[in-house]
Amino acid sequence: MIELKSFLGGRWVAGRGNPQTLLNPATEEPLARTSTDGLDLAAALDYARRTGGPALRALTFAERGALLKALADEMQEHRDELLELGIANGGNTRSDAKFDVDGGIATLLAYVEVATALGARKFLVDGEGIQLGRSVRFHGQHIAVPRHGAAVHINAFNFPAWGFAEKAAVALLAGMPVLAKPATSSAMVAHRIVELVAENKILPDGALSLLVGAPGKLVSLLGGQDVLAFTGSGETGERIRSAPNIVRESVRVNVEADSLNAAVLGADVEPRSDMYELFLKDVVRDMTQKAGQKCTAIRRIVVPAALAAEVKSDLAELLGGVKVGDPKDEDVRMGPLATADQLSSAREGVQRLGGRLAFGSTAAPFPKGYFLNPILVESPGEAVHQHEVFGPVASLLAYQDNAAALVARGNGGLVSSVYSEDQAFVEKMVLELAPYHGRLFLGHPKIELSPGPGTVLPQLVHGGPGRAGGGEELGGPRGLAFYLQRVALEGARPVIQKLLGA
Repeated sequence: MIELKSFLGGRWVAGRGNPQTLLNPATEEPLARTSTDGLDLAAALDYARRTGGPALRALTFAERGALLKALADEMQEHRDELLELGIANGGNTRSDAKFDVDGGIATLLAYVEVATALGARKFLVDGEGIQLGRSVRFHGQHIAVPRHGAAVHINAFNFPAWGFAEKAAVALLAGMPVLAKPATSSAMVAHRIVELVAENKILPDGALSLLVGAPGKLVSLLGGQDVLAFTGSGETGERIRSAPNIVRESVRVNVEADSLNAAVLGADVEPRSDMYELFLKDVVRDMTQKAGQKCTAIRRIVVPAALAAEVKSDLAELLGGVKVGDPKDEDVRMGPLATADQLSSAREGVQRLGGRLAFGSTAAPFPKGYFLNPILVESPGEAVHQHEVFGPVASLLAYQDNAAALVARGNGGLVSSVYSEDQAFVEKMVLELAPYHGRLFLGHPKIELSPGPGTVLPQLVHGGPGRAGGGEELGGPRGLAFYLQRVALEGARPVIQKLLGA
């Protein structure tokens, strides 16, 4: 069993006691341990602010992009090693591990393209200049500059590579140093990535720190120039937002939380049609990929009442073909949940949903490991619109004439999808669902190689209102705004234009 140290203040440091143990969720075998007891987190943040921040701000966007390219190349070179860690420590099948690692690499490379487009500037010019008075010489211009703090990223257990990369890519390109805090249970992938960065000196000193283990007082140490991006439960997000220093210092916080994503089948869709088959394929993939442990997974399957029985039968048949087991076995399509707590929570969540099990069971399929077979619930209670079961669980909901109202009862989501050839229905759904979501996926069989609604693309915003946390990440250059301070310049036009390099 190995010891995972944290990378703080430019060096690897270990806590002094009370270690947490990381397991293989398929076998419950101990793999590593870590502790954060006694670590000087205030000093670590100060080092990032004083050393990493100035080093990044001295670079142009293009130069920061070159750093992201080097990080992506290093991950690609060690891809097989990262995949094996994802299988062992995350319970991922090889396909799921690829989804995580390759998603992280692709996101880094997407922001390399953004950096190339932004070029030799060190800050953003926001919009056109404005004549402020009768004289053309009285001029105004908005710009956005990197904040002088640290970007703290508290990531979820389900995507240790992608979650790390999608946040770090945007912050580093914006010019802010990163302190990443991966979920402890699956931290071995993120730990190895940071080891590669440190060993090869890919980033300037202080640009990247890593905290492995309990966060301790980390959140309470943040100030007005810092930012905090959190992915996890809504309950934890609420505690973070209400921390006294977060409120007092107006610390910027981005939360990605619970999401009761829906897939809506239009009444015009005929069984066995290409659209119908695409709908079934996307639902099954989202229910079982990463054992349903995706913030974007489909939780509510919304279908016309006239098709509900047929959809139930077809989904049950497809789910019955999903082999669950040890993810290192090539023929296994779905591995275990990440931890014993996740398994317990998923089982309790199924009971909370109520209704009947149209497919699957909460019984343990194996004597060891945190396994749960796919579960399809029909006729659930009101909890289906209030509680996310974070596992391979989805509920079937029938509608007569108002699918949008049914979806909106989830009170905000990351993504929902619509499958229909009826343009009027699609337009109605878009206009009625858009206020409740960060992204809408309009499924169509003519799209080649569609990744489905469960894949987060760096070019599009990721986040959602209400229950989903109210945050927004990625979205190409839009994502930089979280790490930049917009400021209005007011003065003589020639002076301002010289500052802009015009």
